[in-house]
Amino acid sequence: MSAPKPYLLFPGTAREALTYYHQVFGGELTLTTFEQFGRHDGPPEAIAHGILAGAVSLYAADTSGDEEPFGSTGLMFSLLGTTVAAELRTWFDALADGGTIRQALQQRPWGASDGQVVDRYGLCWLVGFEDSSS
Repeated sequence: MSAPKPYLLFPGTAREALTYYHQVFGGELTLTTFEQFGRHDGPPEAIAHGILAGAVSLYAADTSGDEEPFGSTGLMFSLLGTTVAAELRTWFDALADGGTIRQALQQRPWGASDGQVVDRYGLCWLVGFEDSSS
């Protein structure tokens, strides 16, 4: 059984957001437009379904009709131990570019390192790892 994957709705910025996440995390990006799906409830170039598959997997689309775009409080996307420490540091820095660091990436008294960043699209990420030497 696979883990749940977030499905984010963006206010016309799904292509931009998924391209950004693809640049940060790598993986395989697939974008399908409203036009390709035969939908007429939004601009033809809007994203009807986007998939980022890889170490970090996300689904996203542009809103249509009366759908509300993504917004949250009290939610973090956890990247704890998702990959090696060096790559997690790189991801943290990339997510912070154009975003806001809530807590700097730092070693904690219990030995692990972590930090929190809200990226330019409003997603809060918890990035951390156990081994600060890699």
